[in-house]
Amino acid sequence: MNIRLSAKSKNIAGKWQVTGSKSETNRLLILQALFPQIEIENSSNSDDSQVLQKALSSQEGLIDIHHAGTAMRFLTAYFSVQEGQNTILTGSKRMQERPIKLLVDALRNLGAEIKYQQEEGYPPLEITGKKLIKDKVRLAANVSSQYISALMLIAPSLEKGLEIQLQGKITSTPYILMTLSLLKELGINASLEENIIKIAPFQLQQQKKFVVESDWSSASYFYSLVALSDSAKIEISSYKKESLQGDSSLVKLYESLGVKTTFLENSIQLEKDNSVELPKIYRADLTSSPDLAQTIVVSCLGLGIGCELIGLHTLKIKETDRLVALYDELTKFGAHVDITNDSLKLYPCVRLTENVLVATYNDHRMAMAFAPLALKTNLQIEDAGVVSKSFPDFWEAIENFQIQVEKV
Repeated sequence: MNIRLSAKSKNIAGKWQVTGSKSETNRLLILQALFPQIEIENSSNSDDSQVLQKALSSQEGLIDIHHAGTAMRFLTAYFSVQEGQNTILTGSKRMQERPIKLLVDALRNLGAEIKYQQEEGYPPLEITGKKLIKDKVRLAANVSSQYISALMLIAPSLEKGLEIQLQGKITSTPYILMTLSLLKELGINASLEENIIKIAPFQLQQQKKFVVESDWSSASYFYSLVALSDSAKIEISSYKKESLQGDSSLVKLYESLGVKTTFLENSIQLEKDNSVELPKIYRADLTSSPDLAQTIVVSCLGLGIGCELIGLHTLKIKETDRLVALYDELTKFGAHVDITNDSLKLYPCVRLTENVLVATYNDHRMAMAFAPLALKTNLQIEDAGVVSKSFPDFWEAIENFQIQVEKV
């Protein structure tokens, strides 16, 4: 389904309840499978979380997680410790192109039995669950944090716990700290000191309830709407100031783009601050929050300012190569863009091409990142249903904030 987007008004107001964090929910689902006494409230209603939940409750030997990268990483580790269970773990064509060798190597070093069914280093995987005895493993620190979190989540279920030695500079630190915080909240003895993660073995003796905070990555699209509006005062929930999510860095990242954040009791209020003088070139290191890159660069495009983003090396192994995808779609609007393996430079673009059809590449964030640009120019989004991966009611949400959504 393709849709056409246009602005009903450039002055926006209203409220919206954002679904629970996909990142928190997916971690808690793995922990709940290992420790059934866990209860989860305000779970994410994203495709990724539903796919993961279905996989964990499946009695079948073949598990297809489609496009859900988090599910692939977390389930690879989870099924490795399910003694006596044989599982084939597969996914979409794109998922079978996304590397998983570093995680498989780490699990094999711990004693796991995992075979590649097709190409070495890539799904699908044949996993024979067994008891893992070893309690130390080394892993490059600059890989996807999901590899590291996958190991951390199974660690408390191991007889001796686990020590993970990270080599080099850590990427996406907030996501590792999120996993660590959830383990601690459960009562597990867990620490990260000088690139060494230590997690003790654990048995949960009583019921434990977790209430999932709303997703900060999803909040980014509302920040972009406010930045691109003429005036705005909106409220989104449920958010807290002391967040486990790295993408809560939005609060600071959007200040210089004219968005003021006020924390209320269980929500945030976003206002357009027209007194802010926009930078000629917006600069940010997104090593700790690379999922915000698409949203930020589109905000800068709509504001007519330049943008230099670094720390983007993990974007090449996402649902698509997001750097190449951004280059292709931004240039359709008349922008001049330079990309490397880990950076993007957008030059100021004064006039935007109208009625561009934005390709989404099976990537939910491509669709959602470009949507707020409708406040500056009419555009179309290809395969709009892709947003269900993380934010199923996204199109309803932006219609609530003055964006006209029409099927084409």
